[in-house]
Amino acid sequence: MANLLDLCEKYFGSRNFYEVLKISTDADDKQVKKAYHKLSLLVHPDRVEENIKAEATEKFKVLGRIHSILSDSEKRKIYNESGQYDEESEEVIMRNWADYWKTLFKPITEETISNYEKTYKGSEIEIKDLKRAYMDGKGDMDYILVVVPFSNCEEEPRYHTIIAKLIEAGEVPEYKAFTEESEKKKLRRKRKTLGHYSKMINSHFSRKQLSFIGL
Repeated sequence: MANLLDLCEKYFGSRNFYEVLKISTDADDKQVKKAYHKLSLLVHPDRVEENIKAEATEKFKVLGRIHSILSDSEKRKIYNESGQYDEESEEVIMRNWADYWKTLFKPITEETISNYEKTYKGSEIEIKDLKRAYMDGKGDMDYILVVVPFSNCEEEPRYHTIIAKLIEAGEVPEYKAFTEESEKKKLRRKRKTLGHYSKMINSHFSRKQLSFIGL
């Protein structure tokens, strides 16, 4: 298994556990658990499409390893004071990453996801995620729509407004891929999205039916 810090940087753009969870260093146990819960919902392997399941699973594992450190007073103290942690111990814990999550939270339901989506959209967390996606993708809207949670083509006008304000405020650079995107590329993306939705709907009902009969 790769070094946890390297995985943090790869998947979340930071080597700092607190920055990954988007909490302050003085966050209490309840805040740590809440932050972990919110982020893990976004990448839970059972709730993402097949084409991003592998990466989502790795992100899910990373978040679990971070939580297992920050939720343990002794481990957290060592990390806070020295930045050190027991790599081998955390690897053992995350071999059963799915069970680890289940011991902490109730099973995920459609209602759980829907409720979080409502609080996520328009929040500071979404804006930070959008900002990071814009920077990482150099303004490529295709990339933004892949990595930002709950995104689709219908969100584009809202995303454009937010990013335009960030550019105007000097918080992000102006990328031509964003400001000069061709209509042809936009149309191609919309067509691709429509096809994806059709597959997603079929897949959704298949999972629901299998769940209903106990498979």
